[in-house]
Amino acid sequence: MVRGNILLPLLASAASIFSAEAKIAGETKNIAGSYIVEFEDSQDSVEFFNHIGSKAKTRMNLDYQLFKGVSIQFDDLKTAEEEAAKLNSLASVKQVWPNRVYTLPKDEVVWTGRSGGQDYIKNVKRQLGNDTFTPHVMTQVDKLRANGVTGKGVKIGIIDSGVDYTHPALGGCFGSEDCLFTFGTDIVGDDYNGDNTPVPDADPYDGCGGHGTHVSGIIAAQVNELGFTGVAPDVKLGMFRVFGCTGGASNDVLIDAYMQAFEAGSNIITASIGGSSGWSEDPWSVAVSRIVEAGVPCTVSAGNDGAAGLFYASTASNGKKVTSIASIDNEVTPLLLTESNFTVGSGDNQEFGYALGEPGEWANISLPLWTPSFNITDTAQACTALPDNTPDLSGYIVLIRRGTCTFVEKATNAAQHGAKYVLYYNNVRPGALGPAVTGVNGVLGTGMVTADQGESWVKSLEANSTIKLNMLDPLTAPVSLSYAENTVTGGFASSFTTWNPTFELDIKPQLASPGGNILSTYPIPLGTYAILSGTSMACPLVAAIYALISNVRGTLDPATIENLLSATAKPQFLNDGEKTYSTLAPVSQLGGGIVQAYDAAYATTLLSTSSLAFNDTDNFVDTLNFTIKNLGTEDVTYELGSVGASTGYTFSDSIYPDPFPGLQLTDEYATVVLSEPKVTVAAGDEVVVSVTVTPPALDAARLPVYSGYITLNGTNGDSLSLPYNGAVGSLHNARVLDEGYLSISSDQELNPVTGNASFVLPRGNTSTSNATYPVAVTLLAFGSPLVNVQVVPLDAAPGATASHIFGSPLKYASRDPYVLEWDGKLADGTTASAGQYKFRFEALHIFGDASDPADYDTAESSVFTVRYN
Repeated sequence: MVRGNILLPLLASAASIFSAEAKIAGETKNIAGSYIVEFEDSQDSVEFFNHIGSKAKTRMNLDYQLFKGVSIQFDDLKTAEEEAAKLNSLASVKQVWPNRVYTLPKDEVVWTGRSGGQDYIKNVKRQLGNDTFTPHVMTQVDKLRANGVTGKGVKIGIIDSGVDYTHPALGGCFGSEDCLFTFGTDIVGDDYNGDNTPVPDADPYDGCGGHGTHVSGIIAAQVNELGFTGVAPDVKLGMFRVFGCTGGASNDVLIDAYMQAFEAGSNIITASIGGSSGWSEDPWSVAVSRIVEAGVPCTVSAGNDGAAGLFYASTASNGKKVTSIASIDNEVTPLLLTESNFTVGSGDNQEFGYALGEPGEWANISLPLWTPSFNITDTAQACTALPDNTPDLSGYIVLIRRGTCTFVEKATNAAQHGAKYVLYYNNVRPGALGPAVTGVNGVLGTGMVTADQGESWVKSLEANSTIKLNMLDPLTAPVSLSYAENTVTGGFASSFTTWNPTFELDIKPQLASPGGNILSTYPIPLGTYAILSGTSMACPLVAAIYALISNVRGTLDPATIENLLSATAKPQFLNDGEKTYSTLAPVSQLGGGIVQAYDAAYATTLLSTSSLAFNDTDNFVDTLNFTIKNLGTEDVTYELGSVGASTGYTFSDSIYPDPFPGLQLTDEYATVVLSEPKVTVAAGDEVVVSVTVTPPALDAARLPVYSGYITLNGTNGDSLSLPYNGAVGSLHNARVLDEGYLSISSDQELNPVTGNASFVLPRGNTSTSNATYPVAVTLLAFGSPLVNVQVVPLDAAPGATASHIFGSPLKYASRDPYVLEWDGKLADGTTASAGQYKFRFEALHIFGDASDPADYDTAESSVFTVRYN
């Protein structure tokens, strides 16, 4: 998954400072009146179809080996909730879920070839084709490729936005055995947005999104002008398109895609999609878990909501046995820079490169350089109006440091003094990106140079040197690919990578790989190549590594490969985006660490599990076992030990988990006792080791999550680690409901209504744009397996009880805001009588007993009156 999610993280504890944007974005994305129904295997579905009759139409048939059911759409939204509830009583129905929508992944786009115009990429200087691609070196892919391991004979199914298979580096064709993409389909069509009805066709081509094309190149790009290839260039790919050009993808579409990919013979299935969840019971997670249980590995991106802190696991990566992939920042930042030259004083021409911005009318411009400040640490340079003594800038190229305010604001302030051409220099060491400042009156050309180049120029200007830039025509100028070393975060966790574990303390993620600043293919209409950042980029790299390992080991067993990769992965030190610490990053952020493909492929030691989960204090099991199996031909002695990783406090002074950076971390670790410090395992034999953990003595009310690694160093050269985690305190006792309150539909801020409010609703639940509706806003501080939103009548006859409003209850809710606009309809399909009401909110604690009122957090809204016109 790339940056962005269907629900924004909730980082404030008071409704008064909870932004309208977050409230609206955090609304549950359920398709009104649509449900996924799974049939019992032993029952005839005729009963179900006879029951629904003409009340609902079939949206998608999900008649597959591992999932038999349908998604349906009720015609009458007023009775849909009531009718859906009745389905659970049918003998033919196993389970019913609301049909939820996940948004199209939002890439952090660092650069695309389109930045330089239609012909830009044609000017790129051809790169060498040897495998020195840094993400491959970081993960030992280069060592496997040097051995001739290329993924041949493996089929990888990709669930994504489609692919531009016409791209020369992606084979140029689709559907035949001579193509890279030999199978797949478009499940939804260009116009699908997540809410409307999918219109499938057989062609998964995508020229409007780009996400799936970038993912595809990471897996299997062929030799190209930028000199890189995919991890496994000899695999065969299948694309199952689940996104249109805009919008999201619903659960039924995702389940359908996975089942089609499975039945099409995919040996591995990967998806870089997700949404906040924390619960393995989501229908999409359930479907993916079944595929893994059937023997097909499934890698899913962990998510890009690192700022949300602990316990923000994404679906379907949080599914049981699904391999969740976190992101590591690339050790280098790829730079595709347009070349031009400059002179200092009367000196010789010197070359420099810049990232072309928008607008980019630089053709044959030759002007001196001017900067508003010689202070290269000024974080707000040109963020305010330039002084009155600023010269006429129409005869200069203006050099401004990046930082604090927007590119547009800086350019606007320069344009007030006549500037037509603006170059920014980066405020961080590696990289340069193309700034977009379109619409600033008078500005014709923009771009960005690296921090080193910009600071060098400023130093010369401060020494009263004249610098003249001679700008070549970007449409014909050479474009060079180079790499700047990332000395700040390279090799460490990407700050955006989502923190886990799940609300049931399953260990997620399992593994990590490079996902920050990754160069790969992109649709030809969108620029041909792009540099993107996200766990979306990390996930396909691991899927391709599975293919390489299968070539070496002759197996695609999901547990075997995951266990090998976890045991041989490298734990990394903690990095907060600005500096690196001396303690290891928590398992809840990076799992086993960065994958080492070569070590995993040739390891002769196999562990029986990829991790050990000791759970929280209430459910604590102090001792867990794992097995060491020696697959080699000689006896091996293993030195056993342990090392702690940083412990993270979930809470500080709020009921909401602390954001990252900002969450408190400590180096107080659990005490680990192993059944023996050294074991000898005979060739072909196995030995069981017991691990006993004593959690650190920390404040249980703050729910610290501890973790670390069991270490194994064998005389055969294997150096292995086994991640573990647990929590001090009670997940059950954690408060899950912050607040529930009344708002009104006409208030875009969704502020609480504190006084009495009166609503005149359209009779018969007929929606109208002129009406103002009561809105029930539920602010969840933590995940809840069950959320009830009810109306309590205040002027009804004695004995009247609260009733669920339409859309309630919510099951397996993530820690996000939920917004339900109420038109008077109740969950049973009836309409509430006119009268006085208040909303009642109930959120069940994690591991709570749904039948015990004491296991709920509750809140009530202010009183309001409902009448009908």
